[in-house]
Amino acid sequence: MSDDRATTHASQFTATVPGIARIGADRELKRAVESYWAGRIDAAELGRVGAEIRRDGWNRLRRAGHDSIPVGTFSYYDQVLDTAEMLGALPPRVAGIDDRLDRYFAAARGTDDVTPLEMTKWFDTNYHYLVPEIGPDTRFSLDASRLVDEIAEARALGVAARPVVIGPITFLALAKAVDGADAPLTRVDDLIGLYSELLRLIGDTGVPWVQIDEPTLVTDQADGLAELAERVYRELSAVTGRPRILVQTYFGDAGDRLTALARTDVDGVGVDLVSGTAESVAGAGLGDKLVVAGVVDGRNVWRTDLDQALTTLEAVRRDVGALAVSTSCSTLHVPYSLSPETDLDGTDAGRTLRGWLAFADEKFAEVAALAGALADGRQAHAAEFDAARRALASRATDPRLTVGAVRDRLAALTADDWTRTPAAGRRKAQDDALGLPALTTTTIGSYPQTVEIRKARMAARTGALDEAAYRARMQQEIAEVIALQERIGLDVLVHGEPERNDMVQYFAEQLDGFFATRNGWVQSYGSRCVRPPILFGDVARPEPMTVDWITYAQSLTDRPVKGMLTGPVTILAWSFVRDDQPLIDTARQVALAIRDETVDLERAGVSIIQVDEPALRELLPLRAADRAEYLDWAVTAFRIATAGVADATQIHTHLCYSEFGEVIGAIADLDADVTSIEAARSHMEVLADLDSAGFANQVGPGVYDIHSPRVPSTEEITESLREALAAVTADRLWVNPDCGLKTRRTDEVEAALRNMVAAAHAVRT
Repeated sequence: MSDDRATTHASQFTATVPGIARIGADRELKRAVESYWAGRIDAAELGRVGAEIRRDGWNRLRRAGHDSIPVGTFSYYDQVLDTAEMLGALPPRVAGIDDRLDRYFAAARGTDDVTPLEMTKWFDTNYHYLVPEIGPDTRFSLDASRLVDEIAEARALGVAARPVVIGPITFLALAKAVDGADAPLTRVDDLIGLYSELLRLIGDTGVPWVQIDEPTLVTDQADGLAELAERVYRELSAVTGRPRILVQTYFGDAGDRLTALARTDVDGVGVDLVSGTAESVAGAGLGDKLVVAGVVDGRNVWRTDLDQALTTLEAVRRDVGALAVSTSCSTLHVPYSLSPETDLDGTDAGRTLRGWLAFADEKFAEVAALAGALADGRQAHAAEFDAARRALASRATDPRLTVGAVRDRLAALTADDWTRTPAAGRRKAQDDALGLPALTTTTIGSYPQTVEIRKARMAARTGALDEAAYRARMQQEIAEVIALQERIGLDVLVHGEPERNDMVQYFAEQLDGFFATRNGWVQSYGSRCVRPPILFGDVARPEPMTVDWITYAQSLTDRPVKGMLTGPVTILAWSFVRDDQPLIDTARQVALAIRDETVDLERAGVSIIQVDEPALRELLPLRAADRAEYLDWAVTAFRIATAGVADATQIHTHLCYSEFGEVIGAIADLDADVTSIEAARSHMEVLADLDSAGFANQVGPGVYDIHSPRVPSTEEITESLREALAAVTADRLWVNPDCGLKTRRTDEVEAALRNMVAAAHAVRT
């Protein structure tokens, strides 16, 4: 590579995004991957679908006017898993699987004989990544063939390709040490050599730029990150024959890490100016580098204030060598397009809401408009700027955003509204009322969403099935699930949630202040997709949402049936939330709506109510200084939602698929009577953390992993229970899977639960 700055600036780009979604505009990848797993299509057909999705994504960016296109962000399951494969860091237990694609999926999902990698949240998003395992015998080796092939594919189509890889610091910071190995970041020197080789390989393809993603640089995840970043990128930027290096950060302010990168010879830095600040760029000394400024929010769906964004860009431009416009992060986290949202056209209010929103395609256009205005002035894009101003003015004055009754109720809250009797007193009342055995067996909530259930829901939505017929069909499903659980011998039952499309969307469709999309799919993990609702206004519950379903289920059995609700923090985390007021206010509005439901369930005779908060860890700020405030309002919101019931009503909560260590005290502070929590993939490690935090209530550590199709044996679950009993007394221990069973087949569920109940009985005796 030449060091000639004239040559560098001649190849600058002006409009781009750090990455794009890969599920397909109509979830084509989900269907193809699941068909491959089921043996209905072969690898060649799966590859054809992948190529079509990649081509569609690249063309969307080209049509929007972007002059640098991210390549390499496509994945059949997860980008961190892709990086582990590229670096030769798949777990040794999959090494015996000859087929490369099957080996990859075995690491992701497991097989009958292979346990999968752990899964946890990608920073503070609802995307889940697979956690690489780095042991003392891990020997890294480079195989970049997939990336190189994708670069060739893009260039053959005339795409201005910019390959994207996860950086060595982020990869190791997100990995897990196993078998007594030192912290993975101690292996960074091993990876510098491989990344140097990778840079030369990419340079040989002829692309001008490579993007190396280092979101860890905005966190407090490790000490000395600024010094580490400077050392790593001094070495990588010294590689001969490399393309220009763009170090991309996102999800926060990189602070002194930008200054460290400025002291290296990397050619560009990507910054998140939605979560971060322009001031950190101004003082970083980036005067000879390209800065890719993320001024369009890549994580939320609100239309950009183009005037404000352009003002930010003009301020940044004074302090840097060159400037490009971007989204704040990959658009992996937002839906593809507003075009399919025909429900927005049904009313004047809906059409108004459409004007406030921007999904990925609309964000691509905003980026291009800002890049054009930065070059040619606002007047060159007057239509786009005028439309943005009108939308912002409309939103600011809409009466749905400020509802007097909701605001009055919020203002009247006091500490008494989130305080229950101490747990010991509640425990006696619940034991007397419920009479449950030690090692109580239950499940988390959902049962398999069969093809028949989905067809019935679609028929009801299109009008082919009337309300009475739909209710009868769902009641039939509930009756079958109750009968199945009684046959298996579970102690506390659930109704299976057949009427629910999603644990957040279901409630959003019944609460004021939300809009549920028709096709707003985003990837959660692997082939699992969700449709986050849009929380745009003040929240209230017009009428009960679950009472009829739960009381019907309870009428079918003498065993207790749990009421199933989603907690306020998770509803916020798994929605696109209004950005015009503090999250604490929105959380308390949602909490009051859920509180109304818990009170009505109790009034209807439901004695156990589960309020799930799997996203408690997800919203934890990436910087330690901001965490105490968040945890305080998050815990308070949960307690507002659950403190309206009597002592004898048992409150459960559920948490899953996060690294819990940083929120372990908050989990205890939730003060739920029973907490079920992911523990199978991490081998009960969380129990010791709970114990050290003074957690004294009942707990149900997941005894098997539901995200894998494998059915655990009775002996395997028995061993998990014995591990749990080393940390928790039998009178406090519940027995349950890791998570809901929605994504599994009925035969897998029945076999696994029979083994779970048998294990619980064996350990009891």
